Amino acid sequence: MVSMLVALSGLTVGAWKVSFTEPDARLTLVNEEQKVAVEGKLSFVSDNAAWTVADARDAAAGRLALVNRGGTVFGYLSFRANGNHLTLQALHRAGAIFYTGVLTFDGTATVRPDSFACRTRPKVGERVLSFADGAGDSPANDSVFAREEDLAVRFDAPETRVATLGGGKYGVKLSCRIEEASEASISVEADPHYYASRWAPGYHPIDRKRCPKAPTGWMSWNTYCDKAGSQDNLDEARVGQKFLQPFGMEIWSIESWQGNSRWLPVSIFHNLDLSTDEPLFPEGMKQLAQEIRDLGFRPGIWMPLYGTGNEKFYSEHKAWFLHRKDGTPIPCWNGKYMLDLTVPEALEHIRKITRIASRDWGYEFFKFDGMANTPRLFEKPEIRSCFHDPKDTRWFDNSMKALREGIGDDRILLGCMGDFTGTEAQYLDASRLGSDVVGLYQGVASRVVKGLPGTIVQFPVRWKNIKHQAECTFSQIFVNNIMFYTDPDTLLVSPVLEKNEADVMATIIGLPGQLMFAGDKLAELPMERMKMIQQVLPVADIHPVNLYPYYAELPVWNLTVTRPYGVWNVVALFNFSDSERETGFDMREIGLSDDAPYTAFEFWTQQWMGEQKGRVSLTVPARTVRLLSLWPAESRPQFVGDDRHLTQGAVELSALAWDKTAKALTATVKAVGTFPLTLSFRVPQDYSLKTCKAAEGVQVATEKKDGGILAVTLTSPTTKDVPVVLTF
Repeated sequence: MVSMLVALSGLTVGAWKVSFTEPDARLTLVNEEQKVAVEGKLSFVSDNAAWTVADARDAAAGRLALVNRGGTVFGYLSFRANGNHLTLQALHRAGAIFYTGVLTFDGTATVRPDSFACRTRPKVGERVLSFADGAGDSPANDSVFAREEDLAVRFDAPETRVATLGGGKYGVKLSCRIEEASEASISVEADPHYYASRWAPGYHPIDRKRCPKAPTGWMSWNTYCDKAGSQDNLDEARVGQKFLQPFGMEIWSIESWQGNSRWLPVSIFHNLDLSTDEPLFPEGMKQLAQEIRDLGFRPGIWMPLYGTGNEKFYSEHKAWFLHRKDGTPIPCWNGKYMLDLTVPEALEHIRKITRIASRDWGYEFFKFDGMANTPRLFEKPEIRSCFHDPKDTRWFDNSMKALREGIGDDRILLGCMGDFTGTEAQYLDASRLGSDVVGLYQGVASRVVKGLPGTIVQFPVRWKNIKHQAECTFSQIFVNNIMFYTDPDTLLVSPVLEKNEADVMATIIGLPGQLMFAGDKLAELPMERMKMIQQVLPVADIHPVNLYPYYAELPVWNLTVTRPYGVWNVVALFNFSDSERETGFDMREIGLSDDAPYTAFEFWTQQWMGEQKGRVSLTVPARTVRLLSLWPAESRPQFVGDDRHLTQGAVELSALAWDKTAKALTATVKAVGTFPLTLSFRVPQDYSLKTCKAAEGVQVATEKKDGGILAVTLTSPTTKDVPVVLTF
C-alpha cells in the first residue's frame, strides 16, 4: 500500500517534475529550468458528491485515479507534456460507466517577484482594452508574466482564476468538466520566450533603472513646425516651468536645429555634421542645453541620423554613402544622401556625433527619427545590392548599437518609429507608434510665393489624426512598459480642437500610461486647456493586461488601480464615430461583479453618474469619451473621484480610510502648490457633513452638488501631501 501512496513521486513529464500525495490530494508541479512551481489540492465532485483523487491502483504508471464514494475507480487523470506545456487530462474508465463531474485544482503558483497577472489568450468578440496600475486582478486573467525573463506562465481550463498574493505568488484555481471533450483537461505552460517567439525577436525588457517611468516633456514640432529657435523654446520652457513642471513634466526637447533646417523637407537638413541653424540658434546647442537645465528641465534633442542634405559633407565622405550601380546617390526621407550602414566608418561617425551631443553638449533625451523609413528602404533587394557589404544582415542592428554606445547607457532613447518587431527594440526606452499627429502639405502655390523650394504648409491637428493615435494604441499598447514606453505623439489641447476631442486625445495618451509630450504654444493656452495637460502629469506606472495586439477598434478601455486602501476601475467609453452612439459594458467584462453596485463619477465633466449595477450604458456624443471612476458602493460617505489626474487617485491619493466609530473619512492627497484640487465625495442621505479640515495653511472650500456629492477644494501654498479629515 505504501508504494501506491508515492506512485507519482519523482515522475518527470516533459520539463515538469510531478509529485502527488494521496492523503491530502496534493499535486506539485515544478519546472526547474524556468524556476516555476505550482502546487495545490485536486478535488472531484460528481452529482454534488465529493470523490477521492488517489494514486493509480493498477500497474499503469504516471496517472491518478478518480474514486467514487463506494471506493471504486471510475476514472483517471493522465499527464502529458510537450516540453514546458503540461496537460492534466480527465477521462472515464472504460466500460458501462457514465457520469459527469468537475475536477478542480486549487493552489498556488510561484513565479517571480516582478511578475504580474495578465491575459495571454485572446477571446472572440473582446471589446475591452485592459491595463493595470498595481495587481490588476480580474476573472478574465489566465496568466502571469515576468518582464525580465520574457516568461509567461499560462493556465488553460474552462474556468480559470489567477489572483495576486504578493511576492511573486499567485492563487490559481482551475476547473474542468467530464462532459464535453473540449472541457475535460487543465494545463499549465511555462513559456520562456513569450514575446520573442511571437512578435518581438529583439525582445529586451524595459530598463526601469534608466527610465523608471514614462518620459514627459514638451516639443515644438506640431505647432512651430521647423520655425522654433532657441528663444522660442526658452520662452515656452518658462511657461512650462510655471504651469507644468510642478505637475511632473521633466524634459524639454529641441527640434529642427540643424543647418538648413528652417524649411522642409527633412532631406535637405544638414544632419550628421552637427552644424546648427545659426540664425535660429545663435548661442549653439551646448549653451541651450544648459539654459534648459537651469530652468529645471532635462534637455532633449531630435536627430535624423541616417542621411544629410549637406553636399559639402557628402563630397568629403562619399565612400560612407549609398549609391546606385550608375554612381548616383540614393536619397531617402532623412537626406538627399543616405549613409551605407555596412560601412564601419559610417557607424563610427554615428558614435562620434551622438557622443558629442550627449557628453559635450549635455543632452539627456534623444529622439531619433526615420527609424521606420530607413529599414523599409534598405530591406529592398535592389537597395541592399548596393551595400558596401551586400551580405551584411545586421546593418540596422549595428547602427542602433552605435547610437546607444554613442549617447551612453544613462540617456533616454526614443525611436521614431522604432518597431517592436525589429531587432532595434532592444536599444530603445520609448518608441513612436505612428505618424505625426499633425498634417503636412507640400503646397505648390506656397512654394512659388515664398521662393523657397521646400516650404510646406502645416495643418493643425484634425480628428482623423486623433483616431490614428487610438488605432496605433490598439495594436501596440501591449508592449508599453514591457519592452519600452509607447509614444502616440504629442498631446495637443488648444482651442483648435473642440473640448470633447481634446478629452479623447488626453485619454488615449494618459489612461494606458503612454509617454506624454505636450506640443501646444503654452503661452497662448487658456487655463482650462492648460489644466488638461496637468491632468495627465505625471504618467502613472501602468502596464497592459491583455498581452497581445488588437487590430480592430475597441470602444471600452479599462484601468484597474490597486492600492493598500482600495481597488477601483477607471473606464473610458469612446465614441470614435461622427454621430451620437450608445456605448456600454457589462461589469463582468472589466472584472467586476454583475451583482454589486458601484459608484460612477465622470472625470472630464466632473459629473456624478449615479450607482451602476450589472451593465453600464451611456449615450456618448460624437467624437467624445466618458471617463468613469468606479468604486464599490458603500452605505457611508466615500471618495468617488477628483479633478487632479485622469486616473482619479493613482498619482495623487496615498491614503484613504473610514473610521466607523468616529464617523470620519480621512484622505491624504498630494497637492500641487497654488493650484486648486477638488476631491468629490458621495454622502448618503442619512449623513451630513460636520467638519472638514486639512493641513495648516491649506485653504478648504466645500460645495454640495447634485446626487449627494460633496466637492472639497484644497489650495495649498506648497507642493506637499495634505491630509483631509471629514467628520459626519
